[in-house]
Amino acid sequence: MTKPLRIGMVAGEPSGDVLAAGMVAELKRQYPGAIIEGIGGPNMQAQGFKTLFDMETLSVMGLVEVISHLPAILKVKKQLLAHFEQYPPDIFVGIDAPDFNLRVEKALKARGIKTLHYVSPTVWAWREKRIHKIAKAANRVLGLFPFEQKVYDKYKVPYTFVGHTMADIIAIEPNQKESRIALDLELDKPVLAVLPGSRRGEVETLLPVFLETIEAIHKKRPDIQFVIPAANDHRFEQIETFLSQTNDALARLPIHITNTTSRDAMIASDVILLASGTATLEAMLCKRPMVVAYKLAPLTHKIMQRLYKAPYFALPNLLANDEIVPELLQEQVNAENMCSQLLEFFESDNSALISRFTELHHTLKCDADKTAAKAVVEELVG
Repeated sequence: MTKPLRIGMVAGEPSGDVLAAGMVAELKRQYPGAIIEGIGGPNMQAQGFKTLFDMETLSVMGLVEVISHLPAILKVKKQLLAHFEQYPPDIFVGIDAPDFNLRVEKALKARGIKTLHYVSPTVWAWREKRIHKIAKAANRVLGLFPFEQKVYDKYKVPYTFVGHTMADIIAIEPNQKESRIALDLELDKPVLAVLPGSRRGEVETLLPVFLETIEAIHKKRPDIQFVIPAANDHRFEQIETFLSQTNDALARLPIHITNTTSRDAMIASDVILLASGTATLEAMLCKRPMVVAYKLAPLTHKIMQRLYKAPYFALPNLLANDEIVPELLQEQVNAENMCSQLLEFFESDNSALISRFTELHHTLKCDADKTAAKAVVEELVG
């Protein structure tokens, strides 16, 4: 009896879960009997993926912040490798989460297992020499952005640009009315979508100042509706708990919290306030003006000031190689700044920005799920 094909995968956070789901579906279509397992979220699981651990354990951001979570992360890594030793995958795909996945990939590659890393670490922005570590861990890198090819070619590391699955899924002209109806928002009033992040630490840091911003905007524009989509059930509970403990003035604001997809909230909105990360790419693909904010732990920020060499940190700006959306960091992340810039979007003609977003959308629309699955198959049979 032929053994079933086994594919190992690890997605460390919600954005990776979204990214990998379509690839899992495509691989399942080609290999219906394949066992695809490791660590993943609800989107991957809906496509037949078997998760062995809660993805939440790995969803930690920052150089310093990860330290307190290290024992739990190392325990998961040890148990995962033990599982793969007992049930060796024919190939392993690490989706983003490079600090975790590159170590897993290196260990598996040493055992003779083929490995791919899906989503290039930001070697183009900082610590370029990490590419040597990547080469030792992965047989091939699957990348989301065309500008990454250059650095991989420089070091002769196999790289395949696959585009982004969200660029394939999201319509070039999203239907705002449909999303407002789905979220039970008033059709004739402006909407601000507020996304404080997908990780617990991000929400703890950004939600308070984002709520202050909502309060400031409401005083100047009481007609604006506010929607906060939670990235997952953990974040929904966290946001609801925080709001239940706020003052009465905040509690009375027209804030709609939802655990439906953040994409519906983005499409329903006129303007978006959000944490830096993959969500900024999704906001760009939804063609919505945005203000991007982020706050790091002070020590992490000091370290990153020395190491980070890219001129921008928001993905739309990196793709455009121009500051086409405001990006705020550390002390710039305050209610006065964000209120001012968000209201400017509400009161301006944003057609030139939307046109730029549309151009960038087309560059990433490459049938990513099939292209990524094809790369996995090529490594399997090669």
